[in-house]
Amino acid sequence: QVQPVESGGGLVQPGGSLRLSCVDSKSASSINAMAWYRQRPGQEREWVASRTSGGATAYADSVKGRFDISRDNANTVYLQMNSLKPEDTAVYYCRLGQTRLGRPTTYYWGQGTQVTVSS
Repeated sequence: QVQPVESGGGLVQPGGSLRLSCVDSKSASSINAMAWYRQRPGQEREWVASRTSGGATAYADSVKGRFDISRDNANTVYLQMNSLKPEDTAVYYCRLGQTRLGRPTTYYWGQGTQVTVSS
């Protein structure tokens, strides 16, 4: 199984930076899709950024140019957030996709980490 665990959330001032981390606590293989979502108070969960194992990335217009998704050699997934705005305040979720031979991709969600942007 796959069990994503997020960390790095907290309180930051507008214009500041924060880096979120996502680790699969089960150290599963065949994870080829990584993504970050967020849910702002009173709103539906929205897609923020995604990355494939091949390195292709994509970003929502609301964060393009400010956020970066990456993965290190230990398979930790990061979301580097720069120039943060109050509207970035949300619970951020990591989603990992696992594809195994002959089966469709299965997605796993973390519990989320709170990011608050306020002065």
